[in-house]
Amino acid sequence: MARRRRRKPLPKDPVTASIHAFSHEGRGICSIEGKTTFVDNALLGEVVDFLYTEKRGKFDEGLAVEIHQASNDRVSPPCAHADICGGCSLQHMANAAQIAHKQSVLVEQLKHFGAAEDYELVEPMQADVLGYRRKARLGVKYVPKKGGALVGFREKKSNFLAQIESCAVLDQRVGQLIRPLRDMISELDTNDKTAQLEVAMGDDQVALVVRHLVELTEKDKTLWTDFGQKHGLYIYLQPKGPDTVHLLYGPDKRDWLSYRIDAFDVELLFHPMDFTQVNASINQQMVKKAIDWLEPKDEDRILDLFCGLGNFTIPLATVAKNVVGVEGSDAMVERGAMNAKHNGLANVEFYATNLQDDFTAEDWAQQGFNKVLIDPPRSGALDVVQNITRFNPERIVYVSCNPATLARDAGELKEKGYQLVKAGVMDMFPGTTHTESIALFEKGKKV
Repeated sequence: MARRRRRKPLPKDPVTASIHAFSHEGRGICSIEGKTTFVDNALLGEVVDFLYTEKRGKFDEGLAVEIHQASNDRVSPPCAHADICGGCSLQHMANAAQIAHKQSVLVEQLKHFGAAEDYELVEPMQADVLGYRRKARLGVKYVPKKGGALVGFREKKSNFLAQIESCAVLDQRVGQLIRPLRDMISELDTNDKTAQLEVAMGDDQVALVVRHLVELTEKDKTLWTDFGQKHGLYIYLQPKGPDTVHLLYGPDKRDWLSYRIDAFDVELLFHPMDFTQVNASINQQMVKKAIDWLEPKDEDRILDLFCGLGNFTIPLATVAKNVVGVEGSDAMVERGAMNAKHNGLANVEFYATNLQDDFTAEDWAQQGFNKVLIDPPRSGALDVVQNITRFNPERIVYVSCNPATLARDAGELKEKGYQLVKAGVMDMFPGTTHTESIALFEKGKKV
């Protein structure tokens, strides 16, 4: 049996370095004896002392522990736990610099893939940088040595939960409940068998889904019910898989959470386990921008791919002749149909199809569409855009959570005869390196 090679111990002394570049992932880059090192908590142009956190064959990694020469973009993090909590990675960087960096990442990726030569780079969409997050998964761990239960995100570069008292980026309806949650969970009979909390918030409702590994005692159910009553929360229990989620307590008999999209006077209903956009303010702007760019008219038939519960589909149906939403999840298709009925819309249909496969033989794909909206997962929509000529749309709006796959797919669309007209970024996740973007393509048109 081959012996596992022991790693050499990391140097203990800090190293002084000048940061000459900044990575897409938000880390400073320096060169030590000709070897590239990526340094967390370091910004472009800074001189820092860092400690090695990892040594690899082609590059090393480190953490800046002292800043000798600070960048003008460096700020004091707005959250007291920013140094240890892994929920955010860029709070030491001014928000204006963050969004400029994210925009530069999009531009570089589009250039790298040769996706565009001349297009309009639109102003970034921005909103609140704190208290914005309505959707999150919080870890739970009972650690007697740290005083009881911990609730929150993992520490930076660690599997341990960060010991935090509150969360500045969570919507404060939950962000200010971290300490009360820790105290209450510590009192549970099953305090060491609570694995995580799924947080989901609508405009007027807040839900916690409690993932518990053993059956709750009556005392525990009472504690969770009392906590929900005190703070106006819907408390759901999840003993096993997602299909076991059920309501323990709610302030009323309402079955669903909801959020409105004001520009189109619609309300979307959703279950706490459904995917929804984490940033409500940016989502309001994003939906309006995407639909404005599609320029829907009364006679248009519009296709919405990766439609989810109808975040774009339902608003589109208020301004177009017909809309079809397609999603891989049967549950989301049911949710979309429910939202169409809830908003009194009869001109919209939802279909379940795996969009990673060849979908051209599907019944819905035989219909004609003159405009298409695409909002894929991080892996992008390469399979979709390769078949886009079946529909021959005049206009395509692509919403992306990964600028690299957007740029790759933009290159494919260019090969299919579509020109990138304009693109921009959206600050969906301030304080992090996550980049959300939007792009408009038109058939054979140049700006």
